[in-house]
Amino acid sequence: MKSFMIYWIRMFQCAFVGSRNYLVYIFALMITCLIGLYFYYLQLTEGLAVTHLSDQVSWGVYIANFTFLVGVAGASVLLIFPVYFMNHRELKAVLLGGILISISAIIMSLLFIVVDLGRPDRFLHMLPYFGKLNFPQSVLAWDVIAINGYLLINMHVPGYILYQKYRGKKPESKFYVPMIVLSIFWAVALHTVTAFLYLGLGGRPYWNSAILAPRFLVSEFAGAPAIIILAFYSLKHFAGMMVHENVFEFLKKIMMIFIPINLFLFFSEMFKEFYTDNAHSISAKYLFFGIHGHGILRPYIWAGLIMSVLALLIILIPKLRNHKPTLIIGCIFTILGIWVEKGMGLIIPGFIPTPLGDLVEYSPSIHEFFISLGIWAFGVLVFSMMSKVVIAIYKGELHE
Repeated sequence: MKSFMIYWIRMFQCAFVGSRNYLVYIFALMITCLIGLYFYYLQLTEGLAVTHLSDQVSWGVYIANFTFLVGVAGASVLLIFPVYFMNHRELKAVLLGGILISISAIIMSLLFIVVDLGRPDRFLHMLPYFGKLNFPQSVLAWDVIAINGYLLINMHVPGYILYQKYRGKKPESKFYVPMIVLSIFWAVALHTVTAFLYLGLGGRPYWNSAILAPRFLVSEFAGAPAIIILAFYSLKHFAGMMVHENVFEFLKKIMMIFIPINLFLFFSEMFKEFYTDNAHSISAKYLFFGIHGHGILRPYIWAGLIMSVLALLIILIPKLRNHKPTLIIGCIFTILGIWVEKGMGLIIPGFIPTPLGDLVEYSPSIHEFFISLGIWAFGVLVFSMMSKVVIAIYKGELHE
């Protein structure tokens, strides 16, 4: 037990030691987190009235980020499957990096749920003795179990492997490979249950689509490689992490397959909304063109759509995708385009107009902006510090 405690202490020391640029980077992220924490304190003391949420639009930028990050959480699956089922050796060296991205994304998604609740103590309603989880009849209960279970699975794998390497011992596959295989199926279940959470709300016809769950899965396989590419380029450039070029080629191939499929499913959904021209298409009309002079979301969705199309062109044209600066731009466009489509472009139009016909628009308040920025900074901070420790252990700089 004593050696295990020393291990944790040394990991924290390693995470806060580095070059001057690294310390400035960590300090900037921590300051951003503190700013977000201050605005969250204001939200706690003054209530959700400081946000632009309302009885008509009860989910906003917090749930939009949650929905996007649930997709990012499956990033590790993109590396796990080819490593253990296709014997892709180059990917095995960076597998922990993908898992760390998943852990950071799940932590951020849980934090967005916490801030959306208004009061964190409301979590007690789902715990035995204090409340009731309503499992299995509640889809929300399934989602809670899926998210927290996926977090525990992803924490176990790097936790065990790193501790064994720290002690100078070879990790035994029987203690982590079954959990890795389980994470593949758990990730699919996580996305499916989250999609069913929206799909099951009959009073919100904009979400009542049979292809919503497939869209969630496909958007994950389109956006997660872009995040992994940016993360690995950063670690390779700033932290000296060894990443084989075949890793980037593999991730680009995944994007070449799933970005077109993601856009195809999106346009199929929009065809259904606009061609039928029924009463339920009013949410889609509001999103793309506005109704009765109201259209706050129009710039979001059109900018997101343009970025997705540009990302598609970049990833399909060999000269552009093989040019590193252009590829980075394409990855950024992919991430932003999917964030708009699965975030602001999916969640908010589902509430406008209400089932009673009320038209109440929503845009994030300054409090929501800085709280969201603080959570994203915390997620990047967690990933950066974990990556620092992982690289130190693998290089032999941190050992027992």
